[in-house]
Amino acid sequence: SIAVQSLIHILAEQQLSIKEMLAVMKLKDRENFMANYLNPAMKEGFVVMLYPSNPKHPRQKYLLTAKGLAVYNSK
Repeated sequence: SIAVQSLIHILAEQQLSIKEMLAVMKLKDRENFMANYLNPAMKEGFVVMLYPSNPKHPRQKYLLTAKGLAVYNSK
């Protein structure tokens, strides 16, 4: 989806927290962001958590997988 592609684009060169991704993408609605951007990207295997065993880690960030990078590099 376009939402997932835009997320892949902003995570291409950096690891970001949810708050940072919302800021970069100029989005306000966290629930909408999770439902339409982050969760689908993670479900499809493009994005992973920096601390997967601790989803509520205070310094949790999200980064692209090799699969996500491949999608980014194919653009």
